[in-house]
Amino acid sequence: MSEEKFLTIPPETDKMPPGIPYIVGNEAAERFSYYGMRAILVVFLTEYLHLMSDKALPAMSNAEATATYHTFASMVYFFPILGALISDAITGKYKLIFWVSIIYCAGHGALAFIGSPGLSPTNYMWLGLILIAVGAGGIKPCVSAHVGDQFGKKNEHLMSKVYQWFYFSINFGSTLSFFMIPWLLNWYGPHIAFGLPGVLMAIATFMFWMGRKVFVHVPPARTKLFEDLLSGNGIWTLVKLSAVFVFSSIFWALFDQTSSTWVLQAENMNRNIFGIDILKSQIQIANPLLVMMMIPIFQFFIYPTINKFFTLTHLRKFSIGLFLAVAGFAITGLAEEIIAKGGYPSIAWQLWAYVLITAGEIMVSITGLEFSYAQAPKSMKSIVMSLWLAFVAFGNVVTAQVNEYIQIPSINAVIKESKEFENPEAEETIDSIWKTRSEPLDTKSSKDVTKILRVAGHDGDFNTDDDVVLEFGEFENLISITTSEDEQLKAAKALIDKSFFANKDTLPSLEEGQKLIEGLKDTSDEQLNYELLTRNRFEILSSGADKKFDTPWDVTLEGVVNRVDPEKTKQQESEYTWREKRIIELKGEAGRKEVETARGNIPATEIDDSITVGGAVTLEGPAYYWFWTKLMLVTSILFIPVAYLYPEKTGLSTGEGETDIPAEEMEEGTAK
Repeated sequence: MSEEKFLTIPPETDKMPPGIPYIVGNEAAERFSYYGMRAILVVFLTEYLHLMSDKALPAMSNAEATATYHTFASMVYFFPILGALISDAITGKYKLIFWVSIIYCAGHGALAFIGSPGLSPTNYMWLGLILIAVGAGGIKPCVSAHVGDQFGKKNEHLMSKVYQWFYFSINFGSTLSFFMIPWLLNWYGPHIAFGLPGVLMAIATFMFWMGRKVFVHVPPARTKLFEDLLSGNGIWTLVKLSAVFVFSSIFWALFDQTSSTWVLQAENMNRNIFGIDILKSQIQIANPLLVMMMIPIFQFFIYPTINKFFTLTHLRKFSIGLFLAVAGFAITGLAEEIIAKGGYPSIAWQLWAYVLITAGEIMVSITGLEFSYAQAPKSMKSIVMSLWLAFVAFGNVVTAQVNEYIQIPSINAVIKESKEFENPEAEETIDSIWKTRSEPLDTKSSKDVTKILRVAGHDGDFNTDDDVVLEFGEFENLISITTSEDEQLKAAKALIDKSFFANKDTLPSLEEGQKLIEGLKDTSDEQLNYELLTRNRFEILSSGADKKFDTPWDVTLEGVVNRVDPEKTKQQESEYTWREKRIIELKGEAGRKEVETARGNIPATEIDDSITVGGAVTLEGPAYYWFWTKLMLVTSILFIPVAYLYPEKTGLSTGEGETDIPAEEMEEGTAK
């Protein structure tokens, strides 16, 4: 593919450039594949990933899944910096888009093959996510500029129309994926749900390649780019813009949780909308729909109205958007308060939160990009847009690190490595905490037990009171965890159970539950604690042998209410979902019972319990949502003087007096 074979300048014509359909089609498929994968990622991590191996492993915790999701998101928005540099200085836009599209397809392929031989499910997952991040990051800074490259003087009047179609394709692809991919995951599993976007991306890549001879291939700037970037004016521009962009990072730290913590919250909400039950990840469709509806409202009504009272500069819009994000996240905090008190709020709470945070997105993202594009020298437009995305990445790093920090190590680390312990004489230390050894089967053990692991407790010695014993079944599934605190915890649970059935199947509040178990202590003579999580979940906690809460030695009994559900019972002969079939495949008859219990197909409401060690989350429930709300509020207040004192340029650096914003910078959902 030598450069001489391709057009390097737009042809003299007043007609539509022939390469536009290829670019728009590629973008629609890329957005479908990216947002579809993103829509189901957290659900996949918490509910499917542990089922993809040949043994039943513990599910990923919500905090761990959130950290993983935002680590991936940070990569997606970091790679555009490299993409912009490589395309502008070395390859040109076309070559980079083409080759990273192939990488993109490979990433979806890796996700679709999770559970296949060769790599562990976790390694397949990370391989897929890294390749997709490279693909999405490489395309993002190039594709909208590639659209503009196709136009010359005679047909530039058609550019606005093309960008409208470009913007429509982005929203159409993402909206369709938010609806379809969660449905495919539910009924056909991750192989299809991750594979279909990959197939579409492969078709789009082929179409893009077919358009190579009609595209205008603008040669890379090569050394001139670096000369401008490293000049005094270039460095000062980046420093000034960074002083604004850093505030947007906290906005994105919150906004991108619409695809992580908001999805997880929806699990505990009534998701019936107009008589239709939606999947918890499908609520994300609200964002692109609201963006399409709200942009003209802002443009033709809200902005002109506000301008009648005071001048609405770019940064003043930005400032208002930050405060809207505070209000949006506060609504989810209020909803979480209801959940934590045993309530079952409507998903409408999140819809109202979406209205506010989407309005904030329009005022922060689109406005921020207009501002940065206007302030940047013409030769640095792509670099400035990439810098903006780098601060989006930083916001996701913040969210990921917070969710890493709040996790206490869990004995689940031992469970995940249980297959490695075969020799009764061998001892292993997991994560520098869990000292573990395999033990011979006791003839008194149940015939279902195929392996026993003993974990030394806080004292680090085996065969002492604080040991933990794990029993596994024939499917490598955990059957039981035995600790020295079991008797005390189960005695406390019996009191909670009695209260539940005596009060019309309602779990006691935090205060009532703690009062019920007052005086019940663990083996270290420490008071047990009761926590209400949702209307169907509660915990009773012992601080363990070290007598300190929020350490790896906490012993926790989790109670889960399984309610008789007449509606679900009617569906007992309906087809199982992919996940239900997989649970039965992994666990046999025990798995079938688990599935039917989850469906509500049981004789009477019951309360199951399970015991674990460690694994606490130090910031969860309402406290988690209020933490982010307060952080956003502080950020919004600190930005006020910046908004009013920052000396904005009144005209664009292009000197044309009109905003020349690439359409991709106004994407829905992540209009970044």
